[in-house]
Amino acid sequence: MYPERPAGIAFGGDYNPEQWPREVLEEDVALMREAGVNLVSLGMFAWALMEPSEGRYEFGWLDEIVDRLHEAGVAVNLATPTAAPPAWLVARHPDVLPVTREGTRIGFGGRQSACSSAPAFLEATARLVRALGEHYRDHPAVVMWHVHNEYGAPLGECYCEHSVAAWREWLQLKYCDISALNDAWGATFWGQTYGDWPEIDAPRLNNTVVNPAQRLDYARFSDGEHRAHYALQRDILRELTPGIPVTTNFAGTVNCKSADLWRWARELDVVANDHYLKAERPDNHIDLAMSADLARSVAGGAPWMLMEHSAGAVNWQPRNLAKRPGEMRRNSLAHVARGSDSVLFFQFRASRFGAEKFHSGLVPHAGTDSEQWREVVRLGADLRGLAEVRGSRVRAEVAIVWDWESYWALELDWRPSVDLTFRERVDAFYEALWREHITVDFVHPSADFSGYRVVVAPSSYLLAEASAKNLHRYVEAGGNLLVSYFSGIVDEHDTVHPGAHPGALRELLGLSIEEFHPLREHETVALTGGGTGADTARIWSERVRPAGAVPVRNFAAGPDAGHPAFTRHDLGAGTAWYLATAPVTGLRELLAGVLDHAGVTRPRGLSDALELVRRGAHTFLINHGDDPVTVEGVTGTSVFDGVRHDGPVTVPPGAVVVVVETPRP
Repeated sequence: MYPERPAGIAFGGDYNPEQWPREVLEEDVALMREAGVNLVSLGMFAWALMEPSEGRYEFGWLDEIVDRLHEAGVAVNLATPTAAPPAWLVARHPDVLPVTREGTRIGFGGRQSACSSAPAFLEATARLVRALGEHYRDHPAVVMWHVHNEYGAPLGECYCEHSVAAWREWLQLKYCDISALNDAWGATFWGQTYGDWPEIDAPRLNNTVVNPAQRLDYARFSDGEHRAHYALQRDILRELTPGIPVTTNFAGTVNCKSADLWRWARELDVVANDHYLKAERPDNHIDLAMSADLARSVAGGAPWMLMEHSAGAVNWQPRNLAKRPGEMRRNSLAHVARGSDSVLFFQFRASRFGAEKFHSGLVPHAGTDSEQWREVVRLGADLRGLAEVRGSRVRAEVAIVWDWESYWALELDWRPSVDLTFRERVDAFYEALWREHITVDFVHPSADFSGYRVVVAPSSYLLAEASAKNLHRYVEAGGNLLVSYFSGIVDEHDTVHPGAHPGALRELLGLSIEEFHPLREHETVALTGGGTGADTARIWSERVRPAGAVPVRNFAAGPDAGHPAFTRHDLGAGTAWYLATAPVTGLRELLAGVLDHAGVTRPRGLSDALELVRRGAHTFLINHGDDPVTVEGVTGTSVFDGVRHDGPVTVPPGAVVVVVETPRP
């Protein structure tokens, strides 16, 4: 009989006691109890201690720690340490070290320093995981398995001999016939036609651009090799401990470019995400919200786990700013508001040595007589008060299309402008919706959109025909679709859809594009018809020719002056909107019009600094600003102080108020 995960919200994080003398363990356990820590991740980078030489396993040191934690009521998320292969493995099998696209074999000493296609690494992984699983299969403290660490970061693609061999096998399974591969890759261009599978190499660095279809497939292959390495471990652990969930932690949903998380989610028992603030971004709480919403969406709307974030500063950004008083609390509770059933950190105690010694911990270098530790203890109490939130869901009426394959394809070489990046448009639309106090789901273009009043497709450069038809059906059935420029351009092989742009979306949007007109760096163009009459746009302009669509706003200047910049096309019971540029001002106004047309209700007149999210019966009000904010129409009881509200609630600067709906007395 395996124990359940900790009741309520899981609180804790990575624990690395191997870095400290044994006597520190007793102090740490006492501090965990003081703060209310109930879950820690163990063994993340401890392969060299678990297996000091090939086939010789030593778990005694770890047993002592696991037993002590269990006695103290702290559950263990036990990691497989395959992200840090030991020196003896590399010395015996130097071919496990990855090779860069430039042809350089990396050295030993970092993390993720083994290729997921290397046979010696796979064999050593399987042996270690089986030994670990057999040893701890009956230990009551182990409630979860944590496989590897942040697949795809920093190791995305490897170009070693083992990867190339696996790549050729992958291609044969995908295409079966070499002529089908040549057709998909457009191999007649630049004389790249292949006659047999051994002729195909990885898309290594060249003196010019390498076939984009080949590079797109290599991204798919590389991501699949990492998933196979995860699945190898997961399947062993499921065999040995069938009642214990298995997961791995994403390296930040919004920042993990090399991993297609829609595919990864199918392999996990629970979705787990890491998030670290972009410290110098003034509104970094919006990026945090976006990461949390994407994690929830990848989990299919189910609760997910915040596996790592920081108590204070990180150590790897250009300028590692410490969090201000109250910021850690706001960050943590924002993740919970958006669906996380855990608040976990890297790491429990700040390290004294190694590459991450300047990364914050729950126990900082300053010790427990510090404001940070007092905030940690307070956060633990807050999370105990939010125990009833666990398992509840967040509902959204608006969705944003996010497709990792379009991300990969859009940012390959030789696109019409260097300013065409996947995140730039997604971030712009998400930020505008956040400031409208709209909670957003993210969706794959092939998903069921029927539950959403509005779907936004900001960066759908790559759009398969089936996905385009899915969007078409959504609009005809009554949905509202907003598409941004340079979408629907190519298919899944990075081949331009036939006919005028945007080929896959031409009929749906009721228009065609005669010519792209990318703007110069820092160049802007004016738009007509805005609320202020002075809206400008940047990055992009294009010659739109309506074919059923109705212009809503036009370009007032630039290469397309007098031509449509924003259009509406009523189709069936719904409406498709198209925005042919990147507004510097006015995007929020345009979005508001679409939301109103679709009947999306939202709070009006609230400060941009306030984050408002509803999760189940709980309403989270998070004030990121320096002034108090009053929110009308809130009914229920405040979780943290028990105050009953029936109308306005004032949220002090930097504070968090959580109100749960309760029956009237």
